[in-house]
Amino acid sequence: MLQRDFGQFNAIRIQDLPKMAGGPVTYNRRDYYKISLYQGNSIYHYADKSLEISGTNLLFFSPKVPYTLEKISGENNGCFCIFTEAFFRDQPMANLGELPMFKPGGKSFYKLDSDQERHLEQIFEKILAEVSSDYIYKYDLIRTLVSELIHFALKLQPSENVYKHPDSNSRLTSVFTELLERQFPIESAKQRLEMRSASDYAEQLSVHVNHLNRAIKETTGKTTTHQISERMVREAKALLKHTGWNVAEIAYCLGFEEPAHFHHFFKKQTGTTPTAFRVN
Repeated sequence: MLQRDFGQFNAIRIQDLPKMAGGPVTYNRRDYYKISLYQGNSIYHYADKSLEISGTNLLFFSPKVPYTLEKISGENNGCFCIFTEAFFRDQPMANLGELPMFKPGGKSFYKLDSDQERHLEQIFEKILAEVSSDYIYKYDLIRTLVSELIHFALKLQPSENVYKHPDSNSRLTSVFTELLERQFPIESAKQRLEMRSASDYAEQLSVHVNHLNRAIKETTGKTTTHQISERMVREAKALLKHTGWNVAEIAYCLGFEEPAHFHHFFKKQTGTTPTAFRVN
């Protein structure tokens, strides 16, 4: 059967890209996943975080999280592949967004030693060769090679990602955290946060709010309300930085009835106003 995935996948050498002029860091949410074998010194801006990277790194980018790479010095080399969620449709790895490296807040970069670098270079060379080949089943083979990149990173995941919860409080905290993250990111000005209070989550989890509060506090040292507020602030910062929505629209998306309430909440959490944060 002739495959028709050519609009869902591509692979490119970084050095073959046109040189971009310098300027302020700008980045938006994309509509594709990206895996990059990146060699160079840069600042990796991902959501509301920035991290300096050097040497060779394996980087994972999700369409749900805005990102960019800001070159510091020298040449940037390597290669990357981009693909849509549809590229893995009906495949064992279909739920890409649930993988640790693609989840918001998950580990999305891996510094490589020389042996790991050589191994991944070989995989990317195979991918690049297949993209330009006439092999009728090349996209099946490419999916296998991309899956190998993902499995390579999964094996490098820190131990906490495979941690077995020792008690019920830890398990409840884990389920609460997953439920909290499922509400994000906000991708449309018409989308609205449905759960904003500890009681909302307790009802969804079918536990008493006091039980949920004790479990969260004992496991994390923070209150349930603090955890929710922290996550809302992170999303507010991302929306202020990476969208053109006005403050009233962002306030609505985050569940505030009035922009003034959002203004008060944001300033209390960050020490600055939403407008001041956006222009800085």
